[in-house]
Amino acid sequence: MNFVVKTIANAGALAVAVWLLDKITLTGDSTGRKVGTLLLVAVVFGLVNAVVKPLVQILTFPLFILTLGLITLVVNALMLLLTSWLADKLDLSFHVEGFWTAVLGALIISIVSWALSVVLPDTD
Repeated sequence: MNFVVKTIANAGALAVAVWLLDKITLTGDSTGRKVGTLLLVAVVFGLVNAVVKPLVQILTFPLFILTLGLITLVVNALMLLLTSWLADKLDLSFHVEGFWTAVLGALIISIVSWALSVVLPDTD
């Protein structure tokens, strides 16, 4: 159940980022197809954050200390770019154009995902 809640929160956060930023695109011919694609991208994003992000955080730990945690935003942006690349390889219509768009998108996704995780139930 926790995985479903986190996936819904990620999908909602990704939807807000798509809505706010022109250079993060989600295309589809119908609303249902867009929602399905968004849910699949949210699963990919969750897997990237569960598998790759901890390794990157360990490798960037000295930078984390040096920058007082600001490197986390760069790491989150790189995870969003990796998700965009994987979505392209999986033929999902989700794309993030550029590093700075990914940084802003990562900030939006972090804030919205946190807010949704507060509101949504967190049961196992």
